[in-house]
Amino acid sequence: MDYPKDNTYHQKGKHFSKENRSELQGILRTAKRLGQTLSLRQLAKMLNCSPNTIRNEKKRGAHPKTDNYGAARAQQDYEAKHRNSVTKSKRFIVSPFVEWVNNQVRYHKWSLDACTGYAKLHHLFPTEQMICTKTLYNYVDEMLLQIRNIDLPLKVKRYTKAARVRQHLKKLGRSIDERPSSVLDRKVFGHWEIDTVLGSKCKDDKVVLTLIERVTRKYIALQIAGKTTTAVASGVSYLKKWYGTKFSEVFKSITADNGSEFADLSSIEQDTTVMVYFAHPYSAWERPSNERGNGLLRRFVTKGKPINQYSEDEIYFAGDWTNDLPRKILGYRTPNELFEKELDRIYAT
Repeated sequence: MDYPKDNTYHQKGKHFSKENRSELQGILRTAKRLGQTLSLRQLAKMLNCSPNTIRNEKKRGAHPKTDNYGAARAQQDYEAKHRNSVTKSKRFIVSPFVEWVNNQVRYHKWSLDACTGYAKLHHLFPTEQMICTKTLYNYVDEMLLQIRNIDLPLKVKRYTKAARVRQHLKKLGRSIDERPSSVLDRKVFGHWEIDTVLGSKCKDDKVVLTLIERVTRKYIALQIAGKTTTAVASGVSYLKKWYGTKFSEVFKSITADNGSEFADLSSIEQDTTVMVYFAHPYSAWERPSNERGNGLLRRFVTKGKPINQYSEDEIYFAGDWTNDLPRKILGYRTPNELFEKELDRIYAT
């Protein structure tokens, strides 16, 4: 028996429609009248669906006494069971978590992912009351939260730069190519990246000397007199006094760019065991942790605004905030947590 397909052709993967049910009813009644028995696979092939769909559909529309299939009966059962099946937004059952996220983002400048990861790590809310990072971003886009995209600094600042070929590259010292592989793998504590953050381009303006440890992501921000070798030396000297005899254990190596302010940085090797390396010119990606830390600092130290207008306490606050921010790459622990553990180990010996 041949049953040509018509406009009620079923799209695989979709729920049965009223027209599909009517077609199934017609096929079954015609087959019964002709004394033929069609298997589930034959029916499935005719209606372009799986055999299980036909089996479930026949049960849905079966008459309680005769077991004959009825399209209207099946449609009524379908509508009754799906009347309340619309997914409810979890926004209404996670309000404590969402309110906490609003607070952390708006007043503590955390990212949405930091909020989710930190809350899970420290069991701040029951699992069933929480939602994932992606859903939080969806809520922001749908304006279901108090925060907006403008409150998420990185989301509105991402852009790409065209690559440029540079010539007349300068080298100030030992190349980063000579750095041990253990530094690149971030397996050993005590290897740092260093940089300077500018406010304005005024020669008399101060700058922020920044260092970040590659394993713990501990970030140090010091306000120094200017972008000069003398100012950088004074900042490093301050750190040497702060960590005293353990300086060479806390700072095993420092990797800098080829900025003129780091021209004398290698002199630190004369009275310590610290090794100084220089990245390739115009290769900021070779110091990724430092660039990331500086990006976080920029939330407080605005580009173009003179550093002179910031107090030392404001710079220290920005550094402390960075170190108290949970990081996904650290298992949502903070740089301060991991750094303090390393210091305890060093000072215990």
